[in-house]
Amino acid sequence: MNRTAIVNTDPEAALADAQARYAASNSESLTRHEEACEVFPGGTTRTVLFYPPFPLTMVRGEGARLWDADGHEYIDFLAEYTAAAYGHSHPKIRAAINKALDGGIDLGGHNRFEARLAAALCSRFPSIDLVRFTNSGTEANLMAVSAACAITGRTKVLVFDGAYHGGVFLFANGGSPINAPFGFVVANYNDLNQTIDLVEQQANDLAAVLIEPMMGVAGCLPADRAFLQALRDATHKHGILLIFDEVMTSRLSPGGLQEFHGILPDITTLGKYIGGGISCGAFGGRKDIMDRFDPRKQGSFPHAGTFNNNVLTMSAGIAGLTEVYTPEAVRQLNGLGDRMRSRLNQLAQAESVRMCFTGLGSMMSVHMRSGPIHTPADALKGNATLRQLFFFDMIERGVWMAPRGMINLSLPITQEDSERFVASVQEFIESRRSLLGP
Repeated sequence: MNRTAIVNTDPEAALADAQARYAASNSESLTRHEEACEVFPGGTTRTVLFYPPFPLTMVRGEGARLWDADGHEYIDFLAEYTAAAYGHSHPKIRAAINKALDGGIDLGGHNRFEARLAAALCSRFPSIDLVRFTNSGTEANLMAVSAACAITGRTKVLVFDGAYHGGVFLFANGGSPINAPFGFVVANYNDLNQTIDLVEQQANDLAAVLIEPMMGVAGCLPADRAFLQALRDATHKHGILLIFDEVMTSRLSPGGLQEFHGILPDITTLGKYIGGGISCGAFGGRKDIMDRFDPRKQGSFPHAGTFNNNVLTMSAGIAGLTEVYTPEAVRQLNGLGDRMRSRLNQLAQAESVRMCFTGLGSMMSVHMRSGPIHTPADALKGNATLRQLFFFDMIERGVWMAPRGMINLSLPITQEDSERFVASVQEFIESRRSLLGP
């Protein structure tokens, strides 16, 4: 097919055509989806992976490449929503997993790996004196918020419109009906005056402020440093615990965005890549806060979780953090991402199309509108149909990313891969110019 010959001035019709081609090319994934619908609601056990007409089934990954059930090969620019920072099947991580397997999986006691991974986290992230592991970032945020309420004796938590902190902390479109039942106060991200006013008004009831230093799900929207500093000052003033959700953003500098900005929260939550690509989460912070979980002390907080210290994650995480995603590797990967995002924005501006890319380092999102994009409300002004069309057109070009426009780099991504992504965006612009005009 000559992609540069596509002419269609109706975004909905163009999307329908792209989806029809997709369906015709992925019959095996369709079969897998239909089988899954017999046992899963909607054929999926993870909502974010579903998109119409049906999602691809991936069957293999190696380095920065993925293969689907129909044999198509893709460059992986999703990196499992940041969790696959190491790429797929990294030899050092595989060796660490094999080492753990040789000693047994479910040991029912302390193991030789957990304290070493904890030490790596404590040395890496400046706000963490002590840490506890969980099975996911969602669990980490749940424990952090619960602890904040218990420590302060307060019941409310300030969050931000459009934010996502895990399966029971979703605040887009009015929030999720299955959110954890805390008393949430919702502020506007990057709106310094409105947010500080809310903190002052609610100070006596606020246990915590929970924030991503860069919003991920809402479209890779970085927080202004002045905004984060104002939150740090206001929470300190009123005895409110400041929680940085760095489940995603901790990959953006050796010590996360807290180190990048030089602003330390009281509690940090982590997840995604820190377990070497295996299920993992963690929450940690100041010693006086985390000491509340010390079982040697009377009245300590309980913290259960059969697999919190599972040997596969602990061993893989040690290899990942100490041998693979070293501080130098962090800087190189995020430098590549910054250069790629800059080239993409230069391309969109030169072509005068409604398209831009936001983010920091190795995380970015595409928006089908011109910038600046500073808040979730700004991001929502982008054309969602064109963003879906971009996703399907990139699949045709052998590029895998998120349907919602999220793009993440992993360590195996090369300069050549980056250039191929930029070239694919150029092809998209040329083939869809009638839809992308100013």
